[in-house]
Parts: sequence; C-alpha cells; structure tokens
Amino acid sequence: MSSGTRYELHIANKNYSSWSLRPWVLMKTLGIPFTERQWVFRPEGNHGRFRSFSPSGRVPCLHDGVTVVWDSLAIVEYLAERHAGVWPQQDAARVWARCAAAEMHSGFSALRNQCSMSCGVRVRLHALSPALAADVQRLDELWAEGIGRFGGPFLAGADFGAVDAFFAPVAFRVQSHALPLGPVASAYAARLLALPAMQQWYRDALAEPWREAAHDEEVRQTGEVTADFRAPAVQ
Repeated sequence: MSSGTRYELHIANKNYSSWSLRPWVLMKTLGIPFTERQWVFRPEGNHGRFRSFSPSGRVPCLHDGVTVVWDSLAIVEYLAERHAGVWPQQDAARVWARCAAAEMHSGFSALRNQCSMSCGVRVRLHALSPALAADVQRLDELWAEGIGRFGGPFLAGADFGAVDAFFAPVAFRVQSHALPLGPVASAYAARLLALPAMQQWYRDALAEPWREAAHDEEVRQTGEVTADFRAPAVQ
C-alpha cells in the first residue's frame, strides 16, 4: 500500500476547476498527504501543456511515483484501494455513495452548463430553465435521501467521504448562484462550505489574480454578476 508521500496532484485554477476540487478536498479532509501542482488556464488553450503531465490533457491528474491516474473518479478509486475512509464501510451506504457519485460524475448537465463554477462571484440568474430546475430538484432529492437514510451529517453517514467530495463543487455553485434548495439540502451545502479544506480552497480561489475568459463568459451568459470578491486581475 502506498504511504501517499509520493503523491502529486495536478490541478488548475481553484476559482474555476470543479473537477480539480474533488480529489483535492477528499485528500485534504482525510489527511492523505500530497504535493499540489497548479497549472493556470491559458487563453490559447491548455491541452498541449496539460499533456505534459496528464494523458488526457485534462485536470485533475494524480502521480504516485511512476503511476499516473487521470480523471477524478479514477483517482478516487485509486485512493480507495490504498486508504481507509474514502467509501463507507457499511454495504448499503457504500453502494448508495458510489451510485450518487457516479450520477454526479456523468449527469447534471444543465447545472454544469448554466451554473459554471466561479467561487469568487455572486450571480443573479436570468431564469431558472426547466432543465436546470429539474437538476436542482434532483439534487435536493438526492441530498435529502442520503442524509435521511444514513443519518448525516454527510451524505453517506457520519464521516466525509468520496461522495461528499464529488458534490463539493456543487456547494460552491449553490453559493454563487443562490440555487433554491430545501432546508436539508441547504444545510448540507452550508456544512460543506464550512469544512476547513473548503475554506482553504475558497481563500486560495479568491487570491488568484488569473482570469479565464471562457469561464467568465459562461457566467455572464446565464446571469448578472452582482458581486465579485476575487483579487484584482493581472494581464
């Protein structure tokens, strides 16, 4: 089993990179040591530069010595084979957690497309489209189901795990876009945002001076930016 001391996690801008957040917050919260390697999104594109460390040209990507693991779900499963606490021990909770994480990994397209993650801004949506409303309703239902079935305060029980890490970027989307959730789901989103690792990610995101035009344009297309807490941009 790996000690984790050789882990290098390659990520991109913390303000925007929801996929990078997943393994980062999981490893931080579970106390799995790693070295962070951050790459900044560039206007000319990232694929070529990112191919220097990631076979897909995307982030996140985990290096464990000579072993390279790309894609957030693959990274989580790789860590689960080497560290306790990634998935719940109890069978029913583990099955549910894996299903919920996989649903987040492959679904919620309206939520992704219409509520792009930008931690440092607050947005008033132009409208809650039918597709986005359906995603928000499913999110509310799923979160309430997990907490109701397994007792909370996290989705699959008492401890933070991989399924919570997969929904951590959604908590930032809820905060930025003021998404309408029921009381159980709203409390869960606030619980994620209050985690020390999430607070650290948020502080780092606000301090970043970099802007990525495509991400910022996605935000402007779906709503009015009412506040921007990010550090001043540098050209």
